[in-house]
Amino acid sequence: MAQKKETAVVYSQEELAPGIFSMWIVTDIADEARPGQFISVYSQDGSRLLPRPISICEADPDEGRLRIVYRIAGKGTDEFSKYVSGDPIDIMGPLGNGFPQEGENVFLIGGGIGVPPMLEMAKQLNCEKQIILGYRDENLFLRDEFEAYGEVFVATEDGSVGTKGNVLDAIREQNLTADVIYACGPTPMLRAIKEYAAEKGIKCYISLEEKMACGIGACLACVCQSKDVDHHSNVHNKRICKDGPVFLAEEVEL
Repeated sequence: MAQKKETAVVYSQEELAPGIFSMWIVTDIADEARPGQFISVYSQDGSRLLPRPISICEADPDEGRLRIVYRIAGKGTDEFSKYVSGDPIDIMGPLGNGFPQEGENVFLIGGGIGVPPMLEMAKQLNCEKQIILGYRDENLFLRDEFEAYGEVFVATEDGSVGTKGNVLDAIREQNLTADVIYACGPTPMLRAIKEYAAEKGIKCYISLEEKMACGIGACLACVCQSKDVDHHSNVHNKRICKDGPVFLAEEVEL
């Protein structure tokens, strides 16, 4: 699959929750994107050389648009949040390997800013889906959009909505079962899901969120520890941007 850098155009942008923005981008790569992949977004400020990797939330090939949903985490993403319809935006992608699509009864699990990349997966998977979303509080961005594609269960850290606690607390409270797990979110959440999947004998795919630099696997800035030797570096590492961001949970150490 081609990876290309282009100057795309912002179609629209809105704030979904405090500090959480949704942007639709008109781009040539909309028909190539797969659930779980990401794009690198470049700042217009020449002092910020490295791009920001942002997961693809949705793809609309018919209209030639991609959607990203991101949290302001620094000066780069703060800059992006100021963009309006018609603004140019430099991107490269689609990057990474994306999720496979298998299973008859699956969990789609997203935590925090790991929620957005699960939306396109929910749209494309043609099977029984149980969608478990974890948030800090009552700002349940994208929750309503997920409800069109499967049964949604919510956990909030402060207990304001749904199960008080994390996504695994929601799964246990509702006595949910699945044959495959797909998950994206912070490392502590993924670590717990990996342990849960191993305990239950469930196949599990996780998408790792890490800081990346080049986005194409050349610089080795985003390696994680792996069970097997990486053929590129000849050590027990995987390059998250190139070999991932999606891995079988058992392939990587968290």
